[in-house]
Amino acid sequence: MAYEEILYEVEDGVATLTLNRPEKLNAWTPVMAREVRDAMAEAGTDDDVRVIILTGAGRGFCAGADMGNLDNLATGGLPENVLSCTEGMNEEERRNGGAGRFSGSDRPGFRHQYAYFPSVPRPIIAAINGPCAGLGVVLSLFCDIRFAAEGAKFTTSFSRRGLIAEHGISWALPRVVGLANACDLLFSARKFEAAEAHAMGLVNRVIPHENLLDEARAYARDLATLSSPRSMRIMKRQLWESMFQNLDEALQIANSEMLVALEGDDFKEGVAHFVEKRAPVFTGR
Repeated sequence: MAYEEILYEVEDGVATLTLNRPEKLNAWTPVMAREVRDAMAEAGTDDDVRVIILTGAGRGFCAGADMGNLDNLATGGLPENVLSCTEGMNEEERRNGGAGRFSGSDRPGFRHQYAYFPSVPRPIIAAINGPCAGLGVVLSLFCDIRFAAEGAKFTTSFSRRGLIAEHGISWALPRVVGLANACDLLFSARKFEAAEAHAMGLVNRVIPHENLLDEARAYARDLATLSSPRSMRIMKRQLWESMFQNLDEALQIANSEMLVALEGDDFKEGVAHFVEKRAPVFTGR
């Protein structure tokens, strides 16, 4: 697929997916939605990809939904499909509810248009290089790990547009930053910077702007080289699914997965490279 509004490249086991409307601070459009979904599906099934980085071109990560689209909604009425979970899906995905291209989770919530990242069977790192607003915050929350550039600004935006907690942010945000912080950020829609985001646990690391992508790629290459892709795939599913499970259910799944892992090639290689004091050569099996 030829892309108009994103860039996609693969190097050293890492797929970098760049939102590419820098003149609009990478504001989100239906075209971008389709292209990101396609690229995530490609990365999730490519044996040469073990980790995914999501970032933005220019000085912004994602300024939220394109204001032109919001203006059309405000003045032109509500299209029938505005709340559909099928934006960005191909015809086959629409027929089967969004499953098929993503194998990390079959949970219905993780098939929706902005909440499907947990179903991509690769770790996804958000490299937040600049302004991250509204839908941009939603997208970052459904990534597995978040790095932010020093001084990057965040805002949930929704309350200042007369909207509500959209697209699963009411589920994801309190699980990341706690209920009180989520209430603050959603009710006020105030702007805050990367340092505060780090203090409340919204981002894992704050990195000088000029080093952000290099450090994100170095971290991703370490995962791609030193960690079993099968281990990461199963762990990702365990972690996201655990938010719907009690301890007994999580333990039962872990015990079952452990038996499978012990029969796998990656476990054998994990022991062999440690004993032989060499770099691992994992296959993902």
